[in-house]
Amino acid sequence: MSLLTRLGRKDGENHQVRIFAAEEQQDTGEDSYLVVKQRIHQRIIDEMTLEEQQVLTTNHQDPRQVERIIDGYVQRYIEEDPFLVPRGRRKQLVSDIADDMLGLGPIESLHKDDSVTEIMVNGPSQVYVERMGKLELTKVKFHDTAHLMHIIERILTPLGRRIDESSPLVDARLEDGSRVNIIIPPLSLKGPCLTIRKFSKKPFSVENLISFGTLDTKMADFLRACVKARINILVSGGTGSGKTTTLNVLSSFIPETERIVTIEDAAELRLQQNHVVTLEARPANIEGKGEITIRDLVRNALRMRPDRIIVGEVRSGEALDMLQAMNTGHDGSLTTAHANTPRDALSRLETMVLMSGLELPVRAIREQISSAIDLILQQSRIRDGSRKVTYITEVQHMEDNIITTQDLFRYVQTGVDENGKAIGHFASTGLKPSFYDKFALYGVDLPEDFFEAGEGR
Repeated sequence: MSLLTRLGRKDGENHQVRIFAAEEQQDTGEDSYLVVKQRIHQRIIDEMTLEEQQVLTTNHQDPRQVERIIDGYVQRYIEEDPFLVPRGRRKQLVSDIADDMLGLGPIESLHKDDSVTEIMVNGPSQVYVERMGKLELTKVKFHDTAHLMHIIERILTPLGRRIDESSPLVDARLEDGSRVNIIIPPLSLKGPCLTIRKFSKKPFSVENLISFGTLDTKMADFLRACVKARINILVSGGTGSGKTTTLNVLSSFIPETERIVTIEDAAELRLQQNHVVTLEARPANIEGKGEITIRDLVRNALRMRPDRIIVGEVRSGEALDMLQAMNTGHDGSLTTAHANTPRDALSRLETMVLMSGLELPVRAIREQISSAIDLILQQSRIRDGSRKVTYITEVQHMEDNIITTQDLFRYVQTGVDENGKAIGHFASTGLKPSFYDKFALYGVDLPEDFFEAGEGR
């Protein structure tokens, strides 16, 4: 009979705790702490009054009331054997039990840590985080697979979602806007895997991006002018390159007087304007019915009298609908796509249009792309973990069945310093965009010498 099984019995409780204490030398102190935490958690579930249950299960718990209830159980439990938990860890014990019962368990503290941008749980005993673009292995662990699955169920239940062997992967969104991806066996051979992409509580401004070294002031001025002049922009980049953050910043340049419709798989954009309609795709229900795709929402958005349409990311056939919207009076629209270079972004768009199910000639697709997309902003996460706008590229026109482009700005890396930090600079190529005359039509003052070649400022 295992130690945990013996400890799970209600009869002879004090005796069994002392058996554990006698065997503690075979386990680490952390193992002892985890078992005590599990037992107190179970006792709360078994013994809590109706009044306590109402406090612990309401949608908006008062943290002080919750802590007071749990602290009472902890104190009563420890009174039975004062040597079970060191005094210095008793406050932590209350906090950890509260996290297990109401929060995200062992990863709750990581979720609250503003320096953490991504949490990656690879099975119950391996948790990584991303800080400042770098991956770190943490000391955080779940008790076992059942504990991890319990936390996963807590995340999904309020969202009306489920996960099991018949539906072993889920994309969802936490109440604070964090994006969650979950995949479990049999698809994941390492056990349940949970990935949480966090977003800043306060949306980043363009000044933040300049201070982070993502772009320079000249590029920011140009992008502000492009958004105000209703230039159609595609933000391209790899996973974790900061596309959504940059799209959020670009959207902040849209005038307050315009009606904006945003369309996303999981709502991540946080626009500051007043007149914003946020649409979110919906997966199929348990019976496999009721799915609403990004493509459905793009088509519907066209009937909502939008001044601007912002699609969080195009991945499939909705690319065709987005291009048609851009070509039919919805100038100034914004979207993102996964690609490593501006040229790759054009190829990806072409492939996505083919996924729409319409058998269009390749030349017709390329003409649609070249007339709809004005500018590609390429963002990359470079080796030191920082995010950079590596290219701002104009999409020009068709020439011999090829879409022509020209780089307007680029990031030039010249090396790395002794700490592994990238050394480089942003530079203008000296080329003026063909849509330059459009700036004046929208009252945007951008002098012609703005585009002179040289390092940015």
